[in-house]
Amino acid sequence: MSRPIHIHPLNPKLFEYHDRPLVLITASEHYGAVINRPFNIERYLHEAAEKRMTLSRLFLLFREMQSARNPNSTCKPDSSDYVTPFVRSGPGRATDGELKFDLDRWNPEYFARLHRFLSLASELGIVVEVTLFSNTYADSVWALNPMNDQNNINAMPVIPWPDYITRRHTPFVERQMAFVRKIVAEVNAYDNFFFEICNEPGGAAPVAGSASPAEVDEWQLAIASQIRALEANLPNQHMVVGQEAFTYVPWEQSSTRSFRNLPLDIVNMHPLPNTTYEGVAYHLGEFMSKQLRIRALRDYLLATASEPHPVNMDEDNIASQFMDPEGWTIHRKRAWVTVLSGGHYDVIDFSVNKYVEAGNPGAQRHIRLWMKHLSEYAHSLDLTQSHPLTGVVTAHPDHTLDVVFGVAGSDYSIYMADEREIDSDDPPGGTIMGTLHLNLPEGDYQMACYSPASGAYSPWLPLAGGTDTPIQLPAFTHDCVVRVRK
Repeated sequence: MSRPIHIHPLNPKLFEYHDRPLVLITASEHYGAVINRPFNIERYLHEAAEKRMTLSRLFLLFREMQSARNPNSTCKPDSSDYVTPFVRSGPGRATDGELKFDLDRWNPEYFARLHRFLSLASELGIVVEVTLFSNTYADSVWALNPMNDQNNINAMPVIPWPDYITRRHTPFVERQMAFVRKIVAEVNAYDNFFFEICNEPGGAAPVAGSASPAEVDEWQLAIASQIRALEANLPNQHMVVGQEAFTYVPWEQSSTRSFRNLPLDIVNMHPLPNTTYEGVAYHLGEFMSKQLRIRALRDYLLATASEPHPVNMDEDNIASQFMDPEGWTIHRKRAWVTVLSGGHYDVIDFSVNKYVEAGNPGAQRHIRLWMKHLSEYAHSLDLTQSHPLTGVVTAHPDHTLDVVFGVAGSDYSIYMADEREIDSDDPPGGTIMGTLHLNLPEGDYQMACYSPASGAYSPWLPLAGGTDTPIQLPAFTHDCVVRVRK
């Protein structure tokens, strides 16, 4: 195989894979694809590739609980269908009613599914975020973990759930490191993945004596060091992605240390309220809220644009519970804002599940097709030379947010989106009309409009550049792209 996916040598916000620039774009993060036995890996990956998805994500050792707020997920398998790295041998029953695990015995079925997934994803050109560990959030979720003392025959100590992602208990650290060694050895040959240390690490949990964010980060550093040490003597070295631990109480998802003080190749950010960078807070939206918040999203990405790390807006679940055109349109806008602000974008399409691995018909017509349009558009650009641009738009119609990306003086993509929130007194959905004014270098250009919904361009028209170049926009609903090129 070729060199594993890596940061592009000409643009540190971008990736290079098989000698081509790559933006990570997906509505196909289905983190339970390996651990959920009925999930058809082949159907899922072939459809994702047809929709030009460039990313998927695998949780290797995590199982979620069903809930009213988040009822369906590939990461919520039936107990009899839960496939883990460890053999269920008994004696005795785990908390889910099935046989207890033996943490000393690796499960051949699990590793066969893992290899099937990575191998086919590689053939199809899909990059995989391989997530080793995860926050366990609460007693009810921790009760499902194979390493919980109630679920295995290996005499693990009793610990409170927040301690799982710390170095406080040697038996757990040893088991975690053994798991990392096994995974690294199994997957090193593949070129289409990077490691995520831990999904949503958090400290200062609302549990007496819980670890601080700094203590959780010490554990993350130990995992990262283990990965790098193991791969130093193997054929391939893969990127490590993650984020500093957030603070539960008072809530803050800080990110300055993620960029500056952790050994990360990629910074993952889950869009959430009070996401901070250099002391400035950005409200990126509340979980399952149907909020839009695209101005804060753009501003956060512009604020971090000078940091020499790609930023992946990972697992954006602002409206993913709402499997309808209104929710999908929110994610279409957030995806375009992210990518044309120099970031990478990942939303979970919850219409994808076991037996429905290509998504439901509505998702096929909407979010999945729209993500295909975005991927095709983004990869048609000169990505190595393109960057977020400011000062280009000098005036725009009411209620719109502008995001500009491209090569100054050569090729501009100006994304215009109705930024009104759906619960406002004046919600989006009406026709946007008006004039866009641009500050362009003098010269002859051509311009066309592109529809993120239909994936179609208007005819190209001549345009004379200048410090106040007017463009009469066609009437549009929700969003459009104006492309201006020399």
